[in-house]
Amino acid sequence: MDKKAIRYFTPGLLAMAAVLAVQPALAQDASFSMSGFGTLGLVATDTDAAEFRIAGQPNGARKRASGEVDSKLAVQLGAKFNPMFSGTVQILSRQNGEGSFKPQVEWAFLKAQLTPELSVRLGRLGAPLFAVSDFRYVGYANVWLRPPQEVYGQIPFSTFNGADLGYSTSIGSATLNVQVFAGKSKDVVVGSDLEVKKFVGANATLDLGNGLALRLGHAQGNTTLNAQDVGGLVQLLRANLGATPFASVAEEIDPTEKKSTFSGLGLSYDEGDWIASAEFTRRRMHSIIPSTTGWFASVGHRFGAFTPYVVVSDLKVDDGNVNNTIPSVGPTAQLSAVVNAVVASQRAEQSTTALGLRWDVARNMALKTQWDRVDVKNAGGLFLLLDPAWSKGKVNVVSVALDFVF
Repeated sequence: MDKKAIRYFTPGLLAMAAVLAVQPALAQDASFSMSGFGTLGLVATDTDAAEFRIAGQPNGARKRASGEVDSKLAVQLGAKFNPMFSGTVQILSRQNGEGSFKPQVEWAFLKAQLTPELSVRLGRLGAPLFAVSDFRYVGYANVWLRPPQEVYGQIPFSTFNGADLGYSTSIGSATLNVQVFAGKSKDVVVGSDLEVKKFVGANATLDLGNGLALRLGHAQGNTTLNAQDVGGLVQLLRANLGATPFASVAEEIDPTEKKSTFSGLGLSYDEGDWIASAEFTRRRMHSIIPSTTGWFASVGHRFGAFTPYVVVSDLKVDDGNVNNTIPSVGPTAQLSAVVNAVVASQRAEQSTTALGLRWDVARNMALKTQWDRVDVKNAGGLFLLLDPAWSKGKVNVVSVALDFVF
């Protein structure tokens, strides 16, 4: 395992080791388990102007098919020390923000089941920002080939280091699950370091029975993105404008320690042959990273081992967060144009209609094929631009994936 992966063995593993060191009897009575999941995926598009990728990835697919976008492999180790204490470690290999498939520790936490209703976890945890956060990478657990990027692409990190508290209770025939969490997160997004400090939030899921569930969540933190082009522009503005009123433009652009929030509302239904889900999310930022709204709705129907499905989704920019007050004429015209260009490059908008088919070929294996019709409306959408002259248009994306669990 590489040094970076080892560094991710966070307080959860340390706490687990401490429990075993203090009470060796736990190790003697412990039970252990191993499981895993993976995806072998291939995707291609009908354009070479931009690359289709999952948010945060630096490598994607063009007319030439790529296996890097969706392919992944994970192994999960579980330990149950006694009725109260347990631990989980998950090692995941997928294309990360640096473009490599080096295995990284996705989860590493110790859990204490304090009462049948109340639990606490400490370590590296999945960031619970979406309805399927805990299994967003487990393709076999989802009907679609990949989570709709117009929603899930708004937040490119999936884990945090910290703790959470879970509480479950019955309300009549319904079950309410509440989670509160706190910590910090650090990841790499397309080669740039992303850090979220003072990451706190809560979410609640109400299982109404008969396959129907409702989820509501909110999180906030102080976000820093160390992107070289943006950082260079901020330094240029401050160096040239100093204490003039135009320095406020540099402050609005600067993505350093800026408050950010993310809220989501989700609805799911899975009963009999019908399966449906929908999510509505809002990201609020205070830097050059824009504030956005995303949503998706999907429905599928099982015909034995086959499940055709449809997904519609949309991502729009609500606010670019930068008011460019630098005069566009005179000595500052060129600088004003640079600011406008960089701000415009962040205003990515797109919508997608996807048709897919899932075939459960075995008890633990599913073969999926999906066609996406992506309407890129601005700034290349969520694609990685290769041709600067191309910023919008309609793109066809064809994908096939074999999901499995073991």
